[in-house]
Amino acid sequence: MNIHIAEGIMLEDATGKGYFKEVTLHPNIIVRSKEMVKKAIELHKKANEYCFIANSVNFPIKHLPIVSIKDI
Repeated sequence: MNIHIAEGIMLEDATGKGYFKEVTLHPNIIVRSKEMVKKAIELHKKANEYCFIANSVNFPIKHLPIVSIKDI
């Protein structure tokens, strides 16, 4: 089962309006061997650089993938 977890830091201004300070995504990635772990992390770093959502908001969106090894 793939569970994608996101967490964010939200703040309120003096009027009570809320806004995000940052969001961190924790996608679950399954690879076939330990040799693929580094590449999977590198690809997620690249995906974050090109993400149209991350490039459209005024707060940072971080990707911290959770990589598991499983022979599928």
